Formats: sequence, structure tokens, C-alpha cells
Amino acid sequence: MSQYRVDDANTTGRSPIAKARSPALPQSASIRLLATDIDGTLLNPQFKISPDDLAALRRARASGIEIVLVTGRRHTFALPIAKQLGFDLWLISSNGAVTRSLAGETFHRDLMPRETCRELCSAMQDFRGHTVLTFDKETKGAIVIEHLEALNSSIRRWLEKNMEYIEFVVPIERSLVDDPVQAMFCGSMARMAEALRALEASSMGNRITVLRTEYPERDLSMIDVLNTGCSKGHALSRWAAHRGYHREQVMAIGDNHNDVEMLEFAGHPVIMGNACAELRNRGWSVTLGNDQCGVAVALAELVTG
Repeated sequence: MSQYRVDDANTTGRSPIAKARSPALPQSASIRLLATDIDGTLLNPQFKISPDDLAALRRARASGIEIVLVTGRRHTFALPIAKQLGFDLWLISSNGAVTRSLAGETFHRDLMPRETCRELCSAMQDFRGHTVLTFDKETKGAIVIEHLEALNSSIRRWLEKNMEYIEFVVPIERSLVDDPVQAMFCGSMARMAEALRALEASSMGNRITVLRTEYPERDLSMIDVLNTGCSKGHALSRWAAHRGYHREQVMAIGDNHNDVEMLEFAGHPVIMGNACAELRNRGWSVTLGNDQCGVAVALAELVTG
């Protein structure tokens, strides 16, 4: 596939939509389903949807292309973003663990067995201050942590926006009355590199899926641990099959490590200009960054006018 890179563009005084061509689509492609990540992709660096990106998604929807948001966020935390689009759609949230409509209809859930999570917490004893458990409910206790101290410096904004859902439980295993959606470890890049090594050294590899999301410029790393076989890619594949779409009819846009499986599934994968190095080494098409309406640029060839 051809690639459009950010440094190819003359960025002086012109809209990124006007100056950039979108990544080339295969001539035979007829995209029926667009799957886009939220953070680092649909949201710009100010955590907003740029007007050009919003308009492009609405044009795509009006032309008959189904839009699905695929995110590491919990369903409830992703809802305000989804509602800004102004049309009905489905959300694949928690890195593929939950697929649910805006109206609350659930298509699929892939929860982690509570006994597996209990064993995980024990294996990650040294990282309790960085541990977050999430549950599929809309009340306090949807997010469980032991303490704020270690988390507050790394994900303060996220904590502030989710405080009404947070419950403090010590030890955290006491919260495992129901199966959790996932466990998450958050912290600095260096600390989470240690956590990854601890996970690799555990004997749980064939019972869990480990996905990471990294923002080096913020010195922030998040490690999501889900049920085995759970990922954005698995969930998108399941949804596409349900809707009757072939892989060649699916376009996916992402920027981070946790998007790999989704991009591997899609017949037309596109990565953002701000994508991490791991994604850049795959030979996938590259659009502009999330600070230059990269989603709109990627969609320009799908919907004209």
C-alpha cells in the first residue's frame, strides 16, 4: 500500500484536508465498516474531536459506511465521545472486552474469570499501588483500586473524571465477587517496563492477554490484562462477521500498541502520523497526525464532497 507521511506535506497556511491526499485505497475496495480508535486517533492533543474529523465521520455515515469506535476506555468513559458524533453506533470498549450500543444493548462480553484475576493480583504483588480493576457496571465500584498515591501522578486526569465510579478496597482481591472486565497497571514507562517483565515471568501467559498503551511524551504506560484471546482485533472480527462484512470491507485507524490486532484484521489498516514505532514497522498506510485531522484525511478517498 502507498503511504502518506506527515513530513511529506507543506503545512504552511492551509487546512490539512486541503493539502493532504489520503492513504490510497485498493481499487477493488468497497469499505462498509470503519473502526477507529479514540485516544491519539479521533481525539486531538487537546482531547477534542476536531471539526474536520467530525464532519468526515458524518459524511462517511451518510454515505452508508458503518462507524464503530474501538477503544481501551470503559464503555461509560467512551460514551461522551461517541455521543458527540451525532448518530447511532456501537462501541467496542475495554480493548475488546465489551461490545455495546449507545442505548446500552450488549452484543458481547469477554470477562476475566475472577479466580484468574485473583491469581494475577498475587503474582503482581509488587505493583499493587499501580493496579486498577474494572467491572461492567455503572455505579461506584466499576473501578477498584487500593490507594491513589502511585496512580495520581500518572493518570490524574483520568482519576478526576472517573472519581464517582472509584471504590477503594484493601486488599483489592476482596472486590472480586464478580468477574472483572480487566486488570490494568498504570505508571511511568520505566515502572511499567518492570511490570511487563513480572507478567512475562509469571505462569499465566496462556490464560491472559496483555496489551499496552504508551505515551512516552507524558511518561505514561498502561498495561491492560484481559481474558485470553480478548483484543480489539478479536472483537472487531466478531462484529464484522455478525454484520456480514468481509475483512476487505473493513478499514481500521489506530495509533498505539493496543491497536495492532485490530489493524491486522482490517483489510485496509491505516495508522496515524503520531503512531508508535511498532505500528510504523508494519508497512501500513500512514495518514496525518491527530493534531492535523488525520482521520478526516484517511477518509477523504472514501467519501468525496
